[in-house]
Amino acid sequence: MTENKSSNQIQINMQYVKDMSFEAPDMPLSLLQIKEAPLININVDLKANKTNNEKNYMVELTIRVKADNKETQKSVFLCELTYGALVTLDIPDEAREPVLMVEIPHMIFPYARQIVGNMIQQAGLPALQINPIDFMGLYQQKKAQNAKEAENK
Repeated sequence: MTENKSSNQIQINMQYVKDMSFEAPDMPLSLLQIKEAPLININVDLKANKTNNEKNYMVELTIRVKADNKETQKSVFLCELTYGALVTLDIPDEAREPVLMVEIPHMIFPYARQIVGNMIQQAGLPALQINPIDFMGLYQQKKAQNAKEAENK
């Protein structure tokens, strides 16, 4: 007789905008002063937290895009988005962290990227295409950094 085990499952129950902001302090004057493309910095942060249900987690992806005038060093714009997903995981414990920090961000990133791009365009600025992010590389880098910090303690 075979045992009836539930299959490994990852389910995104909902996706949502948790926080969104756009600042362009000197618009439209900042655009008139630009003689070359601004310096663009893009930062990404990830958080995963368990909910009060043992199989549900919240994953939050924060994208921060800052553009500065290269000559004046003044801010052209700052765009921030925290985009989340409520997920249910029915997977082995050892697979949970990589799924939360790699797979889920990989699934929700295209939606967050589109929101950021639309926000920048709706502000009257040229379109900005954010390249795909290597979440596996970020995860491995963070694990290596945490291991190194643990050794130094």
